[in-house]
Amino acid sequence: MNPFLDDSFLIPWSELEPERVVPDLTLALQRAEAELEEIRNLPPEQVDFKNVPLRFCKAQEDLSEIWNVVSHLDQVRNSEALREAYNEMLPKVTAFGAKALLDQGLWNQVKAFAATEEAQALDAQEKRLLDELVADFVEAGADLPEDKRLRLERLSSELAQTTQKFSENVLDSTNDWHKNVLDESLLAGLPESARMAAKETAKQKELEGWAFTLHAPSIMPIMKYLDDGAMRKEFWEASCKVGWEGERDNTELIRKILELRQEKATILGKRDYADVVLERRMAGSGARADEFVSGLKDKTIDAFARENEQLIAFKAQKTGQPADPLEPWEQSYWTEKQMKEKYDFDDEAMRPYLPIDSVLSGMFSLVTEIFRLRIEERSTSHDGKAIHRIEGDSRDPVEVWHPEVKFYEIFDSADNRHLGSFYADWHPRPDKRSGAWMNYFKMGVPGEDDSPRGPHLGLMCGNMTAPVEGKPALLTHYEANTVFHEFGHLLHHLCAEVKFKKLSMGNVPWDYVELPSQIMENWLWERESLDLFARHHETDEPIPEELFDKLIRARNYHAGFMQMRQLCLGKMDLLLHRKLIIEGYGDLEEALEPLIEDYRAKFKTTPPTIARQFGHLFSDPVGYACAYYSYKWSEVLDADAFTRFQKEGIMNPETGLAFRECILSKGNSKPAEELFRDFMGRDPDPQALLERSGLA
Repeated sequence: MNPFLDDSFLIPWSELEPERVVPDLTLALQRAEAELEEIRNLPPEQVDFKNVPLRFCKAQEDLSEIWNVVSHLDQVRNSEALREAYNEMLPKVTAFGAKALLDQGLWNQVKAFAATEEAQALDAQEKRLLDELVADFVEAGADLPEDKRLRLERLSSELAQTTQKFSENVLDSTNDWHKNVLDESLLAGLPESARMAAKETAKQKELEGWAFTLHAPSIMPIMKYLDDGAMRKEFWEASCKVGWEGERDNTELIRKILELRQEKATILGKRDYADVVLERRMAGSGARADEFVSGLKDKTIDAFARENEQLIAFKAQKTGQPADPLEPWEQSYWTEKQMKEKYDFDDEAMRPYLPIDSVLSGMFSLVTEIFRLRIEERSTSHDGKAIHRIEGDSRDPVEVWHPEVKFYEIFDSADNRHLGSFYADWHPRPDKRSGAWMNYFKMGVPGEDDSPRGPHLGLMCGNMTAPVEGKPALLTHYEANTVFHEFGHLLHHLCAEVKFKKLSMGNVPWDYVELPSQIMENWLWERESLDLFARHHETDEPIPEELFDKLIRARNYHAGFMQMRQLCLGKMDLLLHRKLIIEGYGDLEEALEPLIEDYRAKFKTTPPTIARQFGHLFSDPVGYACAYYSYKWSEVLDADAFTRFQKEGIMNPETGLAFRECILSKGNSKPAEELFRDFMGRDPDPQALLERSGLA
């Protein structure tokens, strides 16, 4: 039995034991290689679309779907046994993908097909697949001499192993630290929700009192609300050491990753790694991405400086101390105090109106109305036991990887077609990585006989505030935004109507992929849509008008600071890959600090950068490397695209169906620029973002 190779739509999680990873993946690699060998040996008369590009893509995709499940378990159910098996197979799986795109026999067959009359007569999506595949081979270095191709193969494996080690160091050093508090008087200022969560964490760790960790739901309230400055400093110092202490120090791993990426760029004839990864994205080059970041910085700098000066003055006024720069562990605390005084708004006041089940059901109602979709929850089981029964669901429960995981199905409201299904896993655990993300397991495409496509299968995960003492998980508005964001990614996958997996949302340019996710966040700022679900978990009352008005007034509070933070991360990413690794550097912090100082607030104690725990850049062979600017680039797109909803009605199903048709359903079947123009009728206007942020 090979459970990881089970091609059933629903994944048999209880059978996916660590000891099955190596034998199952080894067999999957053998099968994929056998497929490629068939392609290499095809006689000229059998070189056609089905036998070459389509078959090549399928061999890669079948292996990728199996590996996605293994990688997912590494992220949500990490263990020593799984980690060992994962790390054994990681270089082999990576080498297979890299080697295939450098294989001269395969490349010759693809080129041979591209020169045929059949290739010239392909329909639009077939032509798009072929063009993308040819570009993949060229970008990988298939036209290079043999010695360079061999080095590129080895580079891919080295990058995979090094970035995996970076990720493990971040997870382990995050889990290593906790603070046990026995004296409740030390928790002055901390909201009741944070205290209850800490009490629950202490119980789980078999401790007395309250236990706090470096996971976001635990440390964020500390930094924003705790009156004890010494303890805030302790938490800040501990968070700075993630990925930067002892055997889990990522400093040299960063250098190695940057060196490997730059070596790859040099072999491919590019100036730097940014020009490698951005060539086929909307930005097109590292220089243009840098211009975008610098241009937005110039439009933000005045507001950023003004906000910092006002915050310093605010603290001085409240404490009677001189107007000196703040310490890093004071920033969030005094920012929260100033916002509360200026707008009388506290994000904690939103929690009672945002229980996670209501947020999810309201979000589903929203897309039902706007995008004409219907979402149903299924009963679930774990380790052979039913754990979550849905009334009226007589089917066998769907197996999940943890008791907290929920499972849903999504249908087209017009014809009840099953578009796809997805898992949702929302709360932190020690064996689960931090952050929030979406991924996909299966991509349904039409059959060879043009039969309708099958359903897609995906997931969304997060690390939101967990339920405590029998009470529901109550989210902040920020956390609810994250839920909507990841669901936007998921819709991009589940609504895809493309002929080939190669053209799925997972292959769209990364500076475009955040458009569907970020546009979803807009509905959390509109009264009409909030009223669908934002109701008090005890009284069922909607958000009071006064609280809603405060939320809206406070929306752009510190907009300059928030925008500059994202731009700083984008600039740091580009500096690391386009300047420091080329020119050389000694101490990482000493090299970075003067280059990004204009993007950072001035503190008494200069905080270290987040480089050593910057998983977006260094936890994946590619990831968001040279592309962290994508969040702001896509924010320009989403702010502009939402203006159409604002003009035509934010709940207007005609506009929603147009967005679903032009954006959500198309995946990578057309260039991103064309897809945006199909929806908006023009190119994006950056002014929309500045106006929405109050920075125009």
